[in-house]
Amino acid sequence: MVQLTRIYTRGGDKGETSLGDGRRVPKHDLRVAAYGTIDEANAAVGLARLHTSAIADADAMLARIQNDLFDLGADLCTPEDGRRAEGALRIVDAQVDRLEREIDAMNAELKPLASFVLPGGTHAAAYLHLARTVARRAERLITELAAAEPVNPAAIKYINRLSDHLFVLSRHLNDRGAKDVLWQPGANR
Repeated sequence: MVQLTRIYTRGGDKGETSLGDGRRVPKHDLRVAAYGTIDEANAAVGLARLHTSAIADADAMLARIQNDLFDLGADLCTPEDGRRAEGALRIVDAQVDRLEREIDAMNAELKPLASFVLPGGTHAAAYLHLARTVARRAERLITELAAAEPVNPAAIKYINRLSDHLFVLSRHLNDRGAKDVLWQPGANR
């Protein structure tokens, strides 16, 4: 477990930060951008949870996702080829499988879409769309990182599946799709 006694260390005052293996890198390093964007996605999920506390199953799913996102940040923070790679916390396929089971269960209750969905409907759904778009940005950064250096394949699967999960959950919370705001192509021409 992590124990934080001091919040500021002054270690980043010159624009560098430490990875999980102790290596110092610029704060704009692609790996830092990737796990920083995971942190941003987690914050957006937290906003959605402000509107799901009365919906036990949805809130429990989002609580698990928030914990998983910290796992994913820890995974990305510790390079696969770094000196502390062995024994590092990594996303595992079971976490991806859980997302898939939840997606399938929620999606079974939804009518197929006849159009794309615009972010909106309920407060929770709108925030989930925000979290979904941040997760997609994180996915782009993670796959860019994976093109340059080793990245846990399960981490890439997880972030890909997460955005799907957040989309389906947003529809589920939009009264099982009844409150979805559908795109009307060319409606304002």
